[in-house]
Amino acid sequence: MSRQAKTCITPDEYLTIERRSEAKSEYFDGEIFAMTGASRRHNLISLNFGAELRGQLRGRDCEAYVADMRVRIPFANIYTYPDVIVVCGRLEFEDAEVDTLLNPTLIVEVLSKSTASYDRDAKFEYYRSLPSLREYLLVSQDTYHVTQYVRQADDRWMLADIRGAEGRLELSSVGCALTLAEIYERVEMA
Repeated sequence: MSRQAKTCITPDEYLTIERRSEAKSEYFDGEIFAMTGASRRHNLISLNFGAELRGQLRGRDCEAYVADMRVRIPFANIYTYPDVIVVCGRLEFEDAEVDTLLNPTLIVEVLSKSTASYDRDAKFEYYRSLPSLREYLLVSQDTYHVTQYVRQADDRWMLADIRGAEGRLELSSVGCALTLAEIYERVEMA
């Protein structure tokens, strides 16, 4: 029996397709993966997070993006759409289209059942390869819980778990602080 060869798409081909598409897809080393719609909880958490950050970043040299800013990870040949991104200082984009960010400072992923394992393990490994990344957050949809990774001066990552509606999240990478009650506003817990 013969095996059919895998068709690989180049990054340039992916970007051409993606920029013309109505739907979003991510790119992983030659393959394109369609993104599915997010739940109400996922959307509320992402928007709450982005809105709180935007308010606190006003007047500073940082920008926050929710859901639609693509990030390129050269180490793994990936293009992905984090749920929330903050970049501080000089913005670096892949090309003149200004839709693919190269230097995020903070990345937030809202966990779903289908992506939680990938976001915790492989995706975090890929994100860590970005020299600009200072902080990575994993936000549960089902309970008041944020896992926070902060890059240290020696390039190690420090882990903290923040739990409960009264929990407070200190974001040293961008000089912001949020309570979990703000992040989970209007989110009904199971």
